[in-house]
Amino acid sequence: MPRKAHMCLAAAVTAATLLAAGCGGNGAVASPGAAGAAATPLAKAAGAATAASPVSPSTSPAPSASATVDPGTLPQTNELPSGQDAQFQAGAQQLWQAIVQDKPELARPFFFPLSAYMQVKAIWNPAEDYKDRLIAWYDLDIQAAHDHLGAGVANAKFTGVDVPESNAEWIVPGVEYNKGSYYRVYGTRLNYQVNGHNASIGVFSLISWRGEWYVVHLGPSTRSATEGIVYDAWD
Repeated sequence: MPRKAHMCLAAAVTAATLLAAGCGGNGAVASPGAAGAAATPLAKAAGAATAASPVSPSTSPAPSASATVDPGTLPQTNELPSGQDAQFQAGAQQLWQAIVQDKPELARPFFFPLSAYMQVKAIWNPAEDYKDRLIAWYDLDIQAAHDHLGAGVANAKFTGVDVPESNAEWIVPGVEYNKGSYYRVYGTRLNYQVNGHNASIGVFSLISWRGEWYVVHLGPSTRSATEGIVYDAWD
């Protein structure tokens, strides 16, 4: 079925109305306090020992907790993320592939985790808001960006992502309907080339969790209709 019309916004959207900034920017972000460290449970060994010959200890490394634990279930930290971080750069690549292939699900790992959203938001039913507003808009904005590339999508080449980290702000509880804190930054840009021509798409806001940036709003944090918006495109 046909998509809703997509709009390109050339001016920055004000951050004042951010429930829809709801996470600091896909919601929208004083001094930070130190967060406590979380303990990782150890797995119990299964099975009984046999009376046969002793078995040599394994030399394989134990699995990393970070590979299995949802970071959103751990406490927040006051570490300022870096736009040069390998995880963030990989996430930006995922977002670009989602745009080019018109597959929003590819960029879902780059979006602020639901479990973290549950920790920071002091609103009624944050899980519903996350699904019906934040994720719904994120998917529509990715589809709008794909349509924005038009016939040039086959030749579009991602050239990098710029995060104005000097503009990052620590958002404290009580602001933006929060019960928790995070860093928020506006003005990130996804840069690309089409047939040698430089262009870019704006990312309305990123917010942090445990020293990593995540998208919370790709397009503006408020809108008059449920439709995809390409934010501040430079063509």
